[in-house]
Amino acid sequence: MTSFVHLCQHGVVTTATGPDYRALLAFRTALRRFVRWSELQAEEAGLTGTQHQLLLAVKGHDDPRGPTIGDVADHLLLRHHSAVELVNRAQSADLVIRMRDDADGRIVRLRLTPAGEKAIATLTQLHLDELRQLEPLLRHLVNDGQPDGELPLQPSGSA
Repeated sequence: MTSFVHLCQHGVVTTATGPDYRALLAFRTALRRFVRWSELQAEEAGLTGTQHQLLLAVKGHDDPRGPTIGDVADHLLLRHHSAVELVNRAQSADLVIRMRDDADGRIVRLRLTPAGEKAIATLTQLHLDELRQLEPLLRHLVNDGQPDGELPLQPSGSA
C-alpha cells in the first residue's frame, strides 16, 4: 500500500497509517534552522530579520503600485501599528518610501528604494541557494521519499 504524506494548514504531517512524527520533527527542525540562518544573513546585510521580511513583502507584492501597510501587516502577521513602526524604521534606514496612491490619495503604498532593492536582491539569491540545499529534505517529506517532481527552486531559464 502506498503511503502519502500531507502537510495540512496546521502543519501536521500524516501518512495513510497516521502521523509521521519523525518527518514532522525533521521538517520543523529544518524550518527553524532555515529561519535562524535567514536572520543571520539579514544581520550580515545590516538589516533585522523583520526588515528583510518587509523588503520581501514589498518586492513580492502582486500589485504593481506596491502594498499598503495593512498588506504588509497581513503578510508579516503583525498588528497594523507594529507594521507602521517597522515601516518607519525602514524608511529612516532608506530601505522603503511611502507614496500616496494615484487613484485614492487616502491610501499610502510602499516602494523599495535603490538601497532596499539592492538588499533584497542580495538576500534573495542567498536564500534561493540555501533552499536548493534543503530541496532533498523537502522533496523527501512532501513525496514520502518518492522523487517524483521538482520543487520550484530553480532560477528562471536554468535547467
